Amino acid sequence: MRHNEKPEGPSVRVLRVGEQVRHVLSEILQRGDVHDDVLATHPVSVTEVRMSPDLRHATVFVKPLLGRDEEAVLKALRTNTAYLQREVAHRIRMKYAAKLKFLADESFDEASHIEQLLRDPKVARDLGSGEGEIQD
Repeated sequence: MRHNEKPEGPSVRVLRVGEQVRHVLSEILQRGDVHDDVLATHPVSVTEVRMSPDLRHATVFVKPLLGRDEEAVLKALRTNTAYLQREVAHRIRMKYAAKLKFLADESFDEASHIEQLLRDPKVARDLGSGEGEIQD
């Protein structure tokens, strides 16, 4: 790679910090450190954290257990963002407290939809008539 070319995708440092933020948030939510009725009654999985290259912004993808009350959980997380940002900054000792943005992780829904399509009898018939062959 030449000195003026930019590397593809996020740097190792950005990925590492994102994973640290994911672990810290998961721990905070699992231990019930956030005093919020919705979060206390809805276990939340932090599936991914994507950091901006300057580490000042973090997009946090979450999924409530069983996908229940997703909007209420997102609202509770957004209401408690300031507390969560302070805790993350304190536990990771970052130069700046990253701004957290909570989004629903739709990848499970997409995977479920693809699986449902693959089980469709018409699609299964086309897929099952010979692995690796191109169908007309």
